[in-house]
Amino acid sequence: MTSGFELRPRTMVPPYKAMLAICSDLDETPDRQTYWEIARFLNTAQSTSMGPGVGLEVGNTIYFDMPKNQFSYWNTDDAGRSMVHDLIRSGHIDCLHSYGDHAVTRGHAGRALDALTKHDCRLETWIDHAQAVTNFGSDIMVGSGDLPGHDAYHADLTTGHGVQYVWRGRVTSVIGQDVPRRLTGVFDRAHAVASAKTVAKEAVKGFLAHRGSTKYAMHAPNEVLRAERLRDGRPVIEFLRANPYWGGVEHAATADGLADALTEAMLRKLVARGGACILYTHLGKVGDRRVPFKPPTVAALRTLAEFERRGEILVTTTRRLLGFRRAVREVVGVTRTVGSVMQIQLKHNVIGSDSPGRLGERDYEGLAFEIPSGLTPRVLLGSREIQTVVTPAAGQGGLQVMIPWTRLSFPSAA
Repeated sequence: MTSGFELRPRTMVPPYKAMLAICSDLDETPDRQTYWEIARFLNTAQSTSMGPGVGLEVGNTIYFDMPKNQFSYWNTDDAGRSMVHDLIRSGHIDCLHSYGDHAVTRGHAGRALDALTKHDCRLETWIDHAQAVTNFGSDIMVGSGDLPGHDAYHADLTTGHGVQYVWRGRVTSVIGQDVPRRLTGVFDRAHAVASAKTVAKEAVKGFLAHRGSTKYAMHAPNEVLRAERLRDGRPVIEFLRANPYWGGVEHAATADGLADALTEAMLRKLVARGGACILYTHLGKVGDRRVPFKPPTVAALRTLAEFERRGEILVTTTRRLLGFRRAVREVVGVTRTVGSVMQIQLKHNVIGSDSPGRLGERDYEGLAFEIPSGLTPRVLLGSREIQTVVTPAAGQGGLQVMIPWTRLSFPSAA
């Protein structure tokens, strides 16, 4: 019997070489019909106003207190709120985009969380919104949601609800995170001056990060996530989004602009680098609510779907990408071999005291380990054995043991 050897998981879900989440803030989405049509096109192969859907796995965001001309939880009708509940429970709404422009007190946050709890809905990811006072960011998004004593303080309520992943305004032009930082791929000869400025801005961010800037600290290591603390001391995991558009991170982040940011060249570069990307955009900013995506955007999404079908880029929701990237970073398999059976006990090594909590069971999906041939693996999470798929390891002469990655099930109607 041998024991105690630790296995590190592969950095990607086999057979994929890269990961991408389309992380769309719902700003200016006009109504629930537009919201639903976008979700159907992205997540199903159903007939839509834009043609057959692309059948990917893409999430969306929700907020509560907004001006009447924008879709939000309180602005929509009962059918719209029922749709939101269904999409949260299925995992296709996976982020809170603050509590909204008109949410200015702790009471607004509490009312929103009470509604989610009442309908058995839980969100674990937070995204700051414009200049909302409930934001957590202090240097970019200028919020007070994590300042005890402020009228808008809610961090205790929101993290108590389950939020552990937080975006506070940080966006990079770099194609691919969790790999070495490279600025190539953003420069565009057809737009030489503008794209050179974008590359220069990103270079400055990296320089300032190395000089100790807290605002740009995430840019230098180019990692998707890091352990952080809010200003009230509560631990969270902060994440970095990307927009590799040649004109800068603040542009092409709309339904029409997606075609300029999500190019085939960008996707090829992401695959070549083997990176992960949380793409910053606003798919509800549409020109025509009846047909939300114009032909170039439809074509870009169909190209992305081809990359997934070829086994090159796994497309998933923001929350699932974050969970997997965190699992790759924090999970090891502790082995114990008796005869021809290798037991692999999954161990979650929480990084420091800044970790906000444990991984969910679904976060382990897609983890893959390589073991010597001739052994029968048995993977355990706690005391429970987990189903795995065992295949020959590519080019290694051993075996690959993988926890299957299962797709989310899109609601049949909303």
